[in-house]
Amino acid sequence: MSEPESSPVLPAATASRAASRTASQDASRSILTGYAFAAIGAILFSAKGIVIKLAYEEGVNAETLLALRMILSLPVYFVIGGLSVRDRLWRGEALPSLPLVIKAGLIGALGYWLASYMDFLSLELISAQFERLILFTYPLFVVVFGALFFKQPVQGRALAAFALSYAGLALIFTAKFAEMGGDVALGAGFVVAAAMFFALYQLFAKTAIGQIGPRLFTCIAMTAAGAMAIGQFLITQPITSLAVTPTIFAYGILLAIGATVIPSFFLNAALHRISAQANATIGT
Repeated sequence: MSEPESSPVLPAATASRAASRTASQDASRSILTGYAFAAIGAILFSAKGIVIKLAYEEGVNAETLLALRMILSLPVYFVIGGLSVRDRLWRGEALPSLPLVIKAGLIGALGYWLASYMDFLSLELISAQFERLILFTYPLFVVVFGALFFKQPVQGRALAAFALSYAGLALIFTAKFAEMGGDVALGAGFVVAAAMFFALYQLFAKTAIGQIGPRLFTCIAMTAAGAMAIGQFLITQPITSLAVTPTIFAYGILLAIGATVIPSFFLNAALHRISAQANATIGT
């Protein structure tokens, strides 16, 4: 009787190359997915300025609209955050430590309360189109702050692109300033502040997302930002200001879901896969 044929065994080098190729393909898919998520998040976020300007025309102020945005979005974050905690417990994974939760909350307050408030204030003074032009140059601050505080490399091509972008903005600013005066300077200053804070948010969030995971991090960060926005409203505005018209309420829902909840998850999922610099550059 003849012995049964044994199945061929791949040499160790061949198996190693195959495993390396598979890992490389998985990494490439993850990066491409990150690029797609970043693009979707940026597109949805870009509609925010237009909705805010429409709401302002109805007579609402920045503090009330920002609070309304967060009040309407927080229930979604509570539900998704609760599901994320449940899933972790089912898988036997540890929950984030209290210091890590506090860190995520502070990062969220930086990016989605402080930066957002500066952005909302700017739109009381300048057009949504001009605000977008300035805000979408925040990758410059991501690169600069990344080099200064996170020891990240700076590429000459990126600096050249930023110099060209800001030269164009300088021309537009000069024309707008001659047309509208000091309001343009103040509004532009608010947008630049928002861009700086949001750049820092992306750089800090990258590490925290790796430690917590994008879904739970987003819920913790946005809950903290919402608490700050609502607290600010309660200090500066009468509670009756939340009795808004149906039109303003509809704009609030658009801001909460279409320009906050959905893009925040896409943006943080992108940060989980690609660098803050790449995420910011795609956003422009």
